[in-house]
Amino acid sequence: MQRVAFVVHAAALIATPLRRRGRRAGLAVTVVGSLCTATAAACVRRWGAPRAAAALATVGVGTAALERVGTSTGLPFGRYQYTGALRPAIAGVPAVVPLAWFAMAVPARDTAHAALGSRSSRLSRIGLGATYLTAWDLFLDPQMVGEGYWRWARPGRYRGIPLSNYLGWLVASAAVMAVLEVTLPPGSDAEPTLVGEYGWMAVMQTVGFARYFDDRLVAAVGGAAMLPAAVSGIYGRWWRPRG
Repeated sequence: MQRVAFVVHAAALIATPLRRRGRRAGLAVTVVGSLCTATAAACVRRWGAPRAAAALATVGVGTAALERVGTSTGLPFGRYQYTGALRPAIAGVPAVVPLAWFAMAVPARDTAHAALGSRSSRLSRIGLGATYLTAWDLFLDPQMVGEGYWRWARPGRYRGIPLSNYLGWLVASAAVMAVLEVTLPPGSDAEPTLVGEYGWMAVMQTVGFARYFDDRLVAAVGGAAMLPAAVSGIYGRWWRPRG
């Protein structure tokens, strides 16, 4: 299941820049849905179906509620609205959005766990995992705003994204990491396929923005945040001396 889901994800991700802007919503849903399926399959294999289901349900419902609050009150991200381009939606929130939170939250947590090594603890994983997940949003938000999937009431300096969004992401990501600590407690080693997923997204989004979306600013900023995080996890999981 995980391999099939990842192949579907990779094909949709590669096809996205080849399709004209304005006709990519279906591919966006496929990219996120298949990545979420791959992440969930890795969780089932590592932690078992009950724990994986609990993590997916808790993160999914929690982030969907948070997004609903965000569009209604502006907290904690700032005032924004979905445009209706991503369907289906539940209470005004595209169903794919909470799936995206889960799809990358678990790889971010395990990458942080691998990077920390012997210093890995509940608090350190929550803090670094939240930072690694927020780093991904340096790619995600500019792309989604550029595609017209949501818009900000007061555009910010970074491709129209306000600073409040990233502060909100740090807070929300820390809450998600705390949930994962309970539902998917890490073992001594990080799950290798989850660390690989994070590295894959870091490389593909950097290349995508630099080469295909023709946005070297986002490629530079997002790459500067995500690529070192990915390398730290890969080094910690496979190359750091043990003992």
